[in-house]
Amino acid sequence: MRILSLPKGFTCLIFFLFITSNSFAQDGKTSVKQDPRFEQLLNEKRKINSSITVNDRYKIQIFTGDSETSKKALTEFRKANKNVDATIVFNTPIYKVWIGNFKTRIEAEKKLLALKKKYPNAFLIKPNK
Repeated sequence: MRILSLPKGFTCLIFFLFITSNSFAQDGKTSVKQDPRFEQLLNEKRKINSSITVNDRYKIQIFTGDSETSKKALTEFRKANKNVDATIVFNTPIYKVWIGNFKTRIEAEKKLLALKKKYPNAFLIKPNK
């Protein structure tokens, strides 16, 4: 009587195919319960992200000085220009008031010319983040 022997690799392959043919995958059904405040938070994040400085944007620096004077300059600017973004940036040891978020240099230079009357030391910048 002759015994038929199979190589070990072939035996493992047959065993593996047998096991996998009888296994079942998970259901593709997923149920998610989302807190309604999550959507509010996402909307707030989107608003914040749209106002964040982007490397390819131009800004105009209208003031440099100490904290209190910078706050006064910012408040004064915001009262006169409600539709232009403005912020204070701190670089040790000075505070800077930056305005605008201009896509093109031409757009920023037009605004700079208008601002030079009130802020003679204003200049154009392209901040790096």
